[in-house]
Order: sequence, then C-alpha cells, then structure tokens
Amino acid sequence: MAESQYDVAVIGAGPGGYTAAFHAADLGLRTALIDQEPQLGGVCLLRGCIPSKALLHAAKLVADAADAASWGIHFEKPRIDHEALRGRTKAVIGKLTKGVRTLANSRKVDVFQARVAFANATTLTLSGANGTRTLSCAHTILATGSRPAVPESLKLDDPRVMDSTSALDLPDIPGRLLVVGGGYIGLELGTVYDALGSGVTVIEMLPRLLNGADPDLVRPLQQRLQRRFKTIMLSTKVNKLESRQDGIAATLTGPEGTSTEIFDRVLIAVGRKANSEHLGLEHTKVAISEKGFVQVDCQLRTAESTILAIGDVVGEPMLAHKATHEGLVAARVIAGKQATFDPAAIPAVVFTDPEIAWCGLTEEAAKAAGRAIKVTRFPWAASGRATTVGRNDGLTKLMCDTESGRILGVGICGVGAGELIAEGVLAVEMGAVAEDLAASIHPHPTLSETVMEAAELFQGHATHVYTSKQ
Repeated sequence: MAESQYDVAVIGAGPGGYTAAFHAADLGLRTALIDQEPQLGGVCLLRGCIPSKALLHAAKLVADAADAASWGIHFEKPRIDHEALRGRTKAVIGKLTKGVRTLANSRKVDVFQARVAFANATTLTLSGANGTRTLSCAHTILATGSRPAVPESLKLDDPRVMDSTSALDLPDIPGRLLVVGGGYIGLELGTVYDALGSGVTVIEMLPRLLNGADPDLVRPLQQRLQRRFKTIMLSTKVNKLESRQDGIAATLTGPEGTSTEIFDRVLIAVGRKANSEHLGLEHTKVAISEKGFVQVDCQLRTAESTILAIGDVVGEPMLAHKATHEGLVAARVIAGKQATFDPAAIPAVVFTDPEIAWCGLTEEAAKAAGRAIKVTRFPWAASGRATTVGRNDGLTKLMCDTESGRILGVGICGVGAGELIAEGVLAVEMGAVAEDLAASIHPHPTLSETVMEAAELFQGHATHVYTSKQ
C-alpha cells in the first residue's frame, strides 16, 4: 500500500471532473484524476451527450433526405446498417477520449483507474487492477455524476427493457418501441429510433412534454413529433411491464382508461439519480440531501472544508456545461482565488428536431416570481432564412423587464436553436437590454436575425412582423 501526496484529487473524469483537474494543474497544483472507467470522459462522453448527438446527426441525415422530396430531390429509402452506425459512434467516442487522455498527460495530471472511497476527509483508498493504495490529498473534488433512474415498479430483468445507456448501444432497431418519459432524453432517443425505422410510442405521466420547458417552445416540436411518432400519450402512467415471448407487455392507464400493449423494446427515460453512494462519505462531514445530492455552498464546498463537489452529484440542472463551469470554480477556490458559482443563465438545449433551447427566466418562472415582464415572440414564418431551408416551424421569444427592457430570459425553438442560444446567454449574463440586441447588426439572411427582430418588438415594431398601433 503506497501513499502519495496531492494538492487536489478529483473523483470522476467527466466534463466537470477533467475540467477541474486540468485547471487545478494549470494553477500549479499537483493533481490526481480518478475514475473507475478504462476511458476518460464520464457519462457525457462515453454514454450520454456525445454518442446521443452522433446518433441524432445520423437521424437528421435520414430526415433531411426525406424532406428533400419537397424540393424535387428524391432519394431511395435509406438502408440502415446499424452495425456500421454503432461503429462510427464508438469511433467518435474513442477519438475524444484519447484527446482527454492526451490533455491529462500534457498537464502532468496523474490518472488512476480505480474505485475510490474516503478513509477520512483527506485520505482516499483506491482499489483497482493493480491492487489497493492510499492517496493523501489536501483537497478533493467530487465529480461522480449520475446514472439512469428506474422506478421499482418498472424494473424487469429482460434485456428488451433499456435505459438510456443500453439504448445508445443500438442493440437492434425494434419495430415497436415504447419510450417511458417525455423529457429530453426520451424525446431525443425517440427521435433517433424513429429515424432508423422504429414505430415510437411516448408515454408521459404529466399533461405535457418537456415539463420544465416553455410551452410556447414545446408546441412546434410536439406538432412535428406527433406526425413522426406512432403515438404520444400524455397524462398516462405505465403501471407495470411484463415479459412475454412476443414482446414486453405494458399496462397503461390514462384519460381513456387502462389497456395493455405489446412492444418489442421499452426505453425507461424518467430521470437520473446522483452517484453519491459507496464513496465512504460517512467517514467525512459531507451532507447529502434526501434526494441523494451532495450539499454545497456557492463556492462548491461541502460541510467538510477540504471536500468540494460539482456536477450532477450536487443537483439540477444535470448538464455537462454546468459541471464544467463548476469545475473551474472549484479549482480556483482550492487555489485561493476569489471565485463563486452564481450564473445568471445556464442554457438548456433539447437536441430534437426542431431543437429547443432556453436560458434565464422562462415566462412561467418570471410570473411565478412576480416579475413585471414584457414578452416578445418572433415567429420563424417571418424569417427569410427559415423559409429558404423549409423550416418555418420555429419561434424566438424574449422575456424582458417591463420598465428597463433588461433581457431576463431567451427561448428558441427551431433548427440550430442550440447554437443560437449562446447570444441569449451573453445578453442575460451581461445585463443587456432589448435595445442592445435590436441595435446590433445581425447578418442576413440568418436565423440569428430572429433574435434581433424579437428584440425590436419590445419597442412595438419589427421589420418583418406588423403590429397594430391600437
């Protein structure tokens, strides 16, 4: 059992963890990065953000080929080689994980592939293929992430019942796929399987899809998905799943009563659970909430002053870019810099078709908080660029303070919304007012002009939308 002394040990090599480790090393701290996976990158890179977006790109190619018929360009029906598609996705993952490892080596970050547990607040026990060892660390950053949550009532020992991890492996293309959960994971993976040939049924217990998103933004997406998916059932619960020879029998209860349907595969996508167990935290003062999240302050410190925590393990929103910025803050705090995590806007993106993206306050949140706001909406039916690409099914929306015009929130639904939202994030973070966006010359013809014209509407006019003066 060997001992090593580190200024910082980071547990978890996802985007938050490796960012924290790299920045700590850049700040001159001797740093260790620990993960039990053979590859670096965490859930996001290995079985989350990256593989899902690679598959969504493939799905978009299929959809674009079908849409080309309206332009008089006709392709034969695609032949899906899902083995080759799986291989291409794994190649993307391999390239990126190799890049992370190279960056770790360049910064002289010591990487350990091992399971880890706290012996006390400054001592870690590592168990791996090379035996057991002890690391002595002045500080530790927890970045252990999260995993798919599966309700007890839906647990079934049958490989035909998938979570998001197994669904990304593309075991096959089922003819009948049930997606349990109308959140972003369910809709993104439903989009992939629909494009590859599955008949997709989405079941959502709540009365609307994407419950945390603005209904104005969800509406265009839902209308498109209703045309593509076999069925979307809202206010409906999956009571139980049962293995049968001819498929998985799902008992459903909704507004029209209870029924049983057979599916070839079922995807459970009802949320994620923090990885805060089996870490020896009981040997520290670290506090964990009832929902399993590690509790931290604005500097990401836990109740144990030498231990900080970032990313999914500290709670919502469970987003890689949020974890990344928390990792930067945690490294700076340990290095003695003045740093806090207090963003005005954390963008969220749903990579469906069309995409949905938002940041800052939604209209519902602003009203719930008693904020006096003026909402402007610019329909993409009035966008020249949206018309040229045949995608007028979009909307750009601003939430502005009624008196000052300060931009409190931005929401976009449409092609490329995930790229466009960055301008909204900057506007909210910098305290920009609607006039700032309206007076900034945007290139024509682009979808970014919809942000400018939504800002112009705060003053009651926009070039491509007529508003009555009465």
